[in-house]
Amino acid sequence: MRDIAVFSGTAHPDLAAEICAHLGVPLHPVRVSRFANDCLEVQLQANCRERDVFLIQPLVPPVQEHLVELLLMIDAARGASAGRITVVLPHYAYARSDKKDAPRISIGARLVADLLTSAGADRVLAMTLHSPQVHGFFSVPVDHLHALRELATHFRRYDLSNTVVVSPDLGNAKEAAAFARLLGTPVAAGAKQRFSDDLVKISAVIGDVADRDVIVLDDEIAKGSTVVELMEHLRGLNVRSIRLACTHGLFSGDALQRLSDQDGVLEIVCTNTVPIPAAKRVPKLQVLSVAPALAEATRRIHNGESVSALFA
Repeated sequence: MRDIAVFSGTAHPDLAAEICAHLGVPLHPVRVSRFANDCLEVQLQANCRERDVFLIQPLVPPVQEHLVELLLMIDAARGASAGRITVVLPHYAYARSDKKDAPRISIGARLVADLLTSAGADRVLAMTLHSPQVHGFFSVPVDHLHALRELATHFRRYDLSNTVVVSPDLGNAKEAAAFARLLGTPVAAGAKQRFSDDLVKISAVIGDVADRDVIVLDDEIAKGSTVVELMEHLRGLNVRSIRLACTHGLFSGDALQRLSDQDGVLEIVCTNTVPIPAAKRVPKLQVLSVAPALAEATRRIHNGESVSALFA
């Protein structure tokens, strides 16, 4: 592919390298240095002039560090006369801060979107945003991918004749319903109320789950509090087995081990939108690659082709 330049920040270079391998283009180096006063400096070490530049950087811990790094990469590309700058955001951490549900709180999803566009981003390629309205926070075009096809391909290997897809809450029910259609299964949802970041209460499960194999689908799992609470209800309703699925496997702290140790959990499936350290991985974990989907979307953006056709 001519006139394309792909760079990666330090957040997830393995995913960036895999995307470039599918595209058949080199991953250009980026030099990130730190001054004595702790300020970052970024240098893109390849020509950007009038080229179609793609900057790959999921916002993963340390989120603020990787966000500033991304903003500096965008600024460097703009200063180097890039023809167009597309930010590839496999995970947009601030998407969870998408509404004003308490007095005097910030809406981080919109603010960070403004920062990215102010820095010089012309386009954003994202994967499974936390909620649909986050798309509208950007004032530049956004191509919003999902990983339901990759997850569905994995689960079709099993006998799904007695399976139901369960969403942890009603906010994710639409995505869970779409996933259930791909699998040809019914869908159910939990009635959830969140009191704090790690305190949730599920009062009921809406739908028939008794004596069924359950696939719990969420967009991301961080501490796992919601999923643990849901599984307690599911076991009380006598489900046969539980498999957990999500796009973004953040698994903060000991969440992955804690979920793996839960009774009835056969498998935990996520994608590689965020890096998962080898020390955290457990035998029940399966990590699926979304690099082919991100590479194909990148190719289509570069060539001016339809990205939505990927989901037709």
